[in-house]
Amino acid sequence: MLPSKEEMALTIDEADWSSLRAHLNRGGLILVDDSLDLADTAHKVAGDDIAIIQRLVEYGMIGKPSDAKIRAWEEDKQKKFAMLIVRPYVLFQEKMPTFH
Repeated sequence: MLPSKEEMALTIDEADWSSLRAHLNRGGLILVDDSLDLADTAHKVAGDDIAIIQRLVEYGMIGKPSDAKIRAWEEDKQKKFAMLIVRPYVLFQEKMPTFH
């Protein structure tokens, strides 16, 4: 059964680039634009909401990170990311969520 968006939000974790990089190498790392809600986007991916996912990819809101971003992250060892696992993918954002 698909977890709710709220349940997914509770599983958002923090990671550094070195932890995320392995997922990039296997093709499972998806960058989510900071304007999107990470848990909501993960819920759409987990639920195979193809129409919305395709639209987000077309608008550049989700997808593989650019080479320029990867180079910047390689140099910034202190940078932290918000991440959420939706097997076989790891969705991540540059912004960190505010926990209440």
